[in-house]
Amino acid sequence: MKHNLAQDLEQCALPAALEAMGERWSFLILRGALSGIRHFEEFQSTLGIARNILANRLARLVENGIMLRQPMQCDRRKVEYRLTEKGQELAPAMIALRQWGEKWGSAPPFCQVLADKRDGMPIRAIAIQAHDGRTLDLSDLVWLCRDEVTPMAQEPAAAA
Repeated sequence: MKHNLAQDLEQCALPAALEAMGERWSFLILRGALSGIRHFEEFQSTLGIARNILANRLARLVENGIMLRQPMQCDRRKVEYRLTEKGQELAPAMIALRQWGEKWGSAPPFCQVLADKRDGMPIRAIAIQAHDGRTLDLSDLVWLCRDEVTPMAQEPAAAA
């Protein structure tokens, strides 16, 4: 079956994902949220972002289901922003971008290293992995239509 590359690229999920995130400030807000920041004032003071831009970007992240805006339990007049499951699943992409920036960027080395909470060891570089855990290079990859993909073998049902 012949495929039209332009049509395939048009249907790619990447542009929609980038549209949902917005631009630089949205990524920095997400970085802050992944680090545990929850309140408007904390985002503003940590990022040095103008209030109107922060309000706009937070609203967009909420609108796109990446963050949730909710009243605080202890004081219903105050609001906190929390990552949704959809937002939390952006962590690998954010970590991969950071690792890429650390390797190829022109910024000085960052003093903090992302580590495993259990043993304090630094995490591995984010990599493309095969279904069986092998690390893959770009030369190992191919785009296939869904109907061309080999189905994964079903795991036998566990005995009750």
